[in-house]
Amino acid sequence: MQEVRVFAPATVANVAVGFDILGFAIQRPGDEIVARRSTAFAGVRITAITGTGTKSLPTEVEHNTAGMAVLRLLEHLGLQHEVGIELEIHKKMPFGSGLGSSAASAAGATVAVNVLLGEPLTRESLLYFTVLGEEVADGSFHADNVAPCLVGGITLIRSNESLDIHHLPVPPSLHVAVVHPEIEILTRDARAVLSDSVSLKTAIRQLGSLASFITALYTNDLPLLSRSLQDHIIEPQRKTLITGFDAVQAAALERGALGCSISGAGPSMFALCDSGYLAQAVGQAMQAAFQQEGVDSQLYVSPINQRGVEVLSTTE
Repeated sequence: MQEVRVFAPATVANVAVGFDILGFAIQRPGDEIVARRSTAFAGVRITAITGTGTKSLPTEVEHNTAGMAVLRLLEHLGLQHEVGIELEIHKKMPFGSGLGSSAASAAGATVAVNVLLGEPLTRESLLYFTVLGEEVADGSFHADNVAPCLVGGITLIRSNESLDIHHLPVPPSLHVAVVHPEIEILTRDARAVLSDSVSLKTAIRQLGSLASFITALYTNDLPLLSRSLQDHIIEPQRKTLITGFDAVQAAALERGALGCSISGAGPSMFALCDSGYLAQAVGQAMQAAFQQEGVDSQLYVSPINQRGVEVLSTTE
């Protein structure tokens, strides 16, 4: 194999009730990553980064999520001094959007290089290297974006330290509207506003919501899922970073969403719905609410993406 091109989807992390331990993949937007062999050098080089707002993204391998993930993969395989890999990163989602942009680049790059090398590792085995790449972006070792991006579906991370990851059932009618307002919030900044302490009463309420959310997925109980999508810890602290948050959330719920909250670190907001038609209507209502606040936005409507990173093409 000489060249592999992949698509890595955007993701919604936290899912209101599961800070750093829940995430799911959507169909669009996403990144395209190209990996190709080179005989001119050994190791990893990033030859191109394209897309809006990418001028600030580093091409130095050690400071780039995709580059670091691939470098650690090659080191694990003992090939860092034997194989030359060129990476092209084509960003097709907003930077600092709360849609797992850095995770998509890392996951896409590791899958592309693994295929390029003849797939010596399983998809699940790539997770560790992908998280190491993601860590470059925000300084935190967590898999709530990279896991669903890599393998698709809704994922539960029992432990980020050991990367004990589990697939959760996806109700067949479940769709999501994701609205990205023209606001930038970096993950590091969104983490900086969070308190290190939570009251016992609040923790109990959040644990109840998380447990019932997972129960709802296993039983396909959408009314229970709707009652469960209540974030008592993170949302109250972060929502002030998003202009018009309360109005947008209210618009989604009034239009019939099962629940609405912040996607990842924000500023994107997601609303889970029980049909694609309703998700479209809910998304438009959310956009209208943002517009009332003078904020332009982009809307993405999607079922839950069950595939994760997709191989688009290979060249022998």
